[in-house]
Amino acid sequence: MPIEVVFLDLGSTLIYAKEPWPPILLRADWELVRALHRAGIPMDSTAFHEDFETFLDAYYAQREEDHVERTTFVALRDMLTRKGYGSVPDPILRRALGSMYAVTERNWYVEEDAIPTLASLKDKGYRLGLISNTSDDNNVQALVDQGGFRPFFEVLVTSAGCGIRKPHPHIFQIALDHFSIQPGQAVMVGDTLEADIAGANSLGIYSVWITRRAERSDPSTGSGQDPAIQPKAVIQTLSELPTLLENLHQPRP
Repeated sequence: MPIEVVFLDLGSTLIYAKEPWPPILLRADWELVRALHRAGIPMDSTAFHEDFETFLDAYYAQREEDHVERTTFVALRDMLTRKGYGSVPDPILRRALGSMYAVTERNWYVEEDAIPTLASLKDKGYRLGLISNTSDDNNVQALVDQGGFRPFFEVLVTSAGCGIRKPHPHIFQIALDHFSIQPGQAVMVGDTLEADIAGANSLGIYSVWITRRAERSDPSTGSGQDPAIQPKAVIQTLSELPTLLENLHQPRP
């Protein structure tokens, strides 16, 4: 079947982090604490950062096992409840998280070839969708607007929005259903073998691994991505994608 739809990941595919994350995450937590202070919830900045990171680590470890998204909003509410602040209104928590993400969003930059590639794909008649793992849907929505991507995508499917993370087939199926297509009519482009590539492969979506920002495996330490997961194609940059798709449409000799 001809390829009709291209799905893309967001982080490290269309955008990249310019500066190391640890000091930025610390500043982000400080802003969250300041927002809580303004709402009458006293927190020590240093203690909060350590507690919140520990809390999030536990949440993230569990979601890697069952692929159920546990959002930052839920993690923050649970942590504050344990500290005796269980009745904080949702809008206050949402504003506090907005202050936090405003810091991290400034560290994301658009890849130079992202907009030209998306425009080229649209000009060639492909329909586009975004499939992103994230602990906060508002954060992804803000990054999409910040990067100028929204006009190109017909649908944005996030794990925070649907409750399931890549590589679980359900999040990919939601995207397929939006376009009313079969897996063989779609391509998934992403930087993470375990999430983007394994998930696409499990449904029969043509998987394209983009390696420009991909974490490499290190056999000596056991870190990095699983080399046993094999993409259908590998590209280093987004600008290679239109030609790759064009070649897929060429009849075999």
